[in-house]
Amino acid sequence: MALAIRDVREHDLDAVLALNNAAGRSILALDATQLRYFYEHAEYFRVAEIDGHLAGFLIALREGGDYASPNYRWFADHYPQFVYIDRIVIANAYRRHGLGRIFYCDVHSYAEVRVPLLTCEVFLEPRDDVVVLFHGTYGFQEVGQQRMGEHGPQVSLLARDLPSYAYVRDTWLEHGGLPDVPWLAEREHPARHDAAPRRLAGERRP
Repeated sequence: MALAIRDVREHDLDAVLALNNAAGRSILALDATQLRYFYEHAEYFRVAEIDGHLAGFLIALREGGDYASPNYRWFADHYPQFVYIDRIVIANAYRRHGLGRIFYCDVHSYAEVRVPLLTCEVFLEPRDDVVVLFHGTYGFQEVGQQRMGEHGPQVSLLARDLPSYAYVRDTWLEHGGLPDVPWLAEREHPARHDAAPRRLAGERRP
């Protein structure tokens, strides 16, 4: 079995949309316009490809965006810097094989050299004890709860401290930037005119 975790490509979007909307009640449905927003704006949007088949994906965003999600807005109101995991979806055929943990290790590696906090939420209605346990064993702690809209589900808002960020900040981020190596580079966004580009790994401040 050949597994690759890579940045999403435009030709993946139809498969990503179908996978998201087949995931059931635990994942909010998307339309093509919403998915295009993630494609153009998400700092982290990676897919898992197994033997040429799309096996899953994870989407995460940095602070400072205009994303209207009430959960993203909650974290924006409470923390100055974070990476927010909006959703992770694994295809039925590849569940319970550790792919979720592989994704979380990968997004953790992305986040810990950029921000002090990795955040997400889990639904409490319906509550999935496996999902709650997964996040607890991965070091997430509840920092709040809220209801998503007047009639939406209750969610638990979770955060995980990233202690290595302070070392990276003091050693590199405040002294010109991250080393210029591929595994530290930001994903290349399609052309967008509504936001200033983020500095790439290794790119020096003037």
